[in-house]
Amino acid sequence: MSAVIIELKNVYKSFGSQTVLNGVSLTIESGKTTVIAGPSGQGKSVTLKLILGLLKPDSGQIFVAGEDISRMRAKNLNRVRTRFGVLFQGGALLDSLTVFDNVALPLEERTSMRWSEVQERVLTTLEQLGLKGHEEKYPAQLSGGMRKRVGLARALMLQPEIMLFDEPTTGLDPEKSLEIYKLFMDTQERFGYTSLIVSHDIPKIFNLADQVIIVNKGQFNTFASPEELHQSEIPEIQAFVDSTMGNVYLSREME
Repeated sequence: MSAVIIELKNVYKSFGSQTVLNGVSLTIESGKTTVIAGPSGQGKSVTLKLILGLLKPDSGQIFVAGEDISRMRAKNLNRVRTRFGVLFQGGALLDSLTVFDNVALPLEERTSMRWSEVQERVLTTLEQLGLKGHEEKYPAQLSGGMRKRVGLARALMLQPEIMLFDEPTTGLDPEKSLEIYKLFMDTQERFGYTSLIVSHDIPKIFNLADQVIIVNKGQFNTFASPEELHQSEIPEIQAFVDSTMGNVYLSREME
């Protein structure tokens, strides 16, 4: 069994009178992929922000690699954050920088690597992600799928142990979404990071998942397979399954 790298224990989070997370617990094993899904406004992105320390829980504990970040001060929190890479919905690329410069930015800002080492790591990663020859292009010259690839390349520059993906296929057509999922599978196998994905893209996302968390009325419901999700007797889970999966789902093998 793999070591637990992220753990939430009895976490509560409210905004005013609205309770978003109501005493949730979660464990994520190193090297595994966890998908957080569910209807809009249920706390999926809030969960990512809590794990990154961008939000503090009202109560409960959040552990990253055994360290409780829920009350951690800024200096130590920034140290823990170096374990993470994040791919945002739109890639969050800087329009004024080339592909190369966008990807090199984390190394220039957060390391003391020599320029020759920066060049080598950037060019190697761009080639691994199918971006060779696009180094001097600007984000506006790239397709949506290519921008996602560049965002992933940048997120991998600091060689994170944990990758967080916030709705990574938003705005992509089904064919491009499948391409991005294959890319995620390949890069996780190559780099060995732990993956946490917030996605609405059920059932295709099951191809990546070791476990799926459905957020429902402030609670986490954990499932290990599409079959298990289909068999849930919780009315809200059944309604979510009916609206997103129907009676069929993709197999775990990419098609």
